[in-house]
Amino acid sequence: MNYNEALSYIHSVCWKGSVPGLSRTTELLRRVGHPERTLKFVHIAGTNGKGSTAAMLASILEEAGFTVGLYTSPFINRFNERMQVNHSPISDEELSELTAWIRPHADTMDDAPTEFELITVLALEFFRRRRCDIVILEVGMGGALDSTNVIDAPEAAVITALGMDHVRELGPTLADIARAKAGIIKAGCHVVSYGGSAEADPVIEAVCLEKGAVLHRPDFDRIVPGNFSLSGQDFSYGDYTDLHIPLAGVYQLRNAAVAITAAEVLQKRGWHVTAEHIRRGLAATRWPARFEVLRRDPVFIVDGGHNPHGIQATADSLQRIFPDRKFVFVTGVMADKDVESILWLLVPMAERFYTVTPDNPRAMKADLLAQRIGALGATALPCASVADGVAQAMAFAGADGVVCAVGSLYMSGEVRECFLQE
Repeated sequence: MNYNEALSYIHSVCWKGSVPGLSRTTELLRRVGHPERTLKFVHIAGTNGKGSTAAMLASILEEAGFTVGLYTSPFINRFNERMQVNHSPISDEELSELTAWIRPHADTMDDAPTEFELITVLALEFFRRRRCDIVILEVGMGGALDSTNVIDAPEAAVITALGMDHVRELGPTLADIARAKAGIIKAGCHVVSYGGSAEADPVIEAVCLEKGAVLHRPDFDRIVPGNFSLSGQDFSYGDYTDLHIPLAGVYQLRNAAVAITAAEVLQKRGWHVTAEHIRRGLAATRWPARFEVLRRDPVFIVDGGHNPHGIQATADSLQRIFPDRKFVFVTGVMADKDVESILWLLVPMAERFYTVTPDNPRAMKADLLAQRIGALGATALPCASVADGVAQAMAFAGADGVVCAVGSLYMSGEVRECFLQE
């Protein structure tokens, strides 16, 4: 099996009609020898900030000298990004060999695994073979029934910022969503919760009490912002001074505080992580498509915000760096998102929209999105492709303008490709 054949097999797995649950993942893990039982984990759930927090913590642990696995979704430019060891994605050859190895196990199951379940088991076996000291494991959706939740009690369970997303699957209230995310909390484990929600916090506290888990919360009042620019931001957090993250989104300081709190939990559990490891790890963090600056003439930013909570964070970052400015937006969205709320946040800031159709079957068509924006009183032009939208937006903005591509992580890779090819 070559690389293209491996991807074709992985993506051909049909999930429709599968009942949510952990039984298929558990069965496939049994068939391949339970690689998850040889590994230690930090398990991360949440609505927004999961990936950024995971990347920061992985970078901190790598600076501390550990072999660190990182499992995230979705990928931005290449599928291989979903499973990495010390910043290096799985190679094409390794992915091909692993997929050929696992296929007979998956194909002979009466209840076949879904695509995400298959990928999760592939990643766990990859991390086992690479002898990872610890794996930062990001939940795909929810928590309780997510395929990553087959692990035993992690070194730390982290719940990042919560918001209204995936309500059809997780429930119509923030308390329902918190209950699903809190499903990653295991008996006696340590929990780091972003907190700050009057509706969600009591749910997480109750689950911790029920499971005998120890709850830790970052104190965001201890964050002292410093220099802030498109290149990143300086800050202090409690006793940690002279910190820097090369991530410009204003929301990233709170994600950094969550990562620091998780690192402190690991310290208490015997992992050798020092203040200097934290400082160097944060400074070395790389995480594409999260308020990432791709160009400066005009300024072109791509951000993966894709729900109202995430879009609000993007808007706050734009307004802090460019006060009193209007922006040119390249926008594509999934039709099953809260499109109306997303647009209400962006329209007041917009000079013009260029709408695109992300490469995903759930995507809203560019012309329909343009109509929705036009109905709100803004100018929106549908584009034939993401590359076309990028080109038109830059031409309209001119050298002194500011363009932001936002609305879906699924289009971020195509946006980045337009600049990587320059």
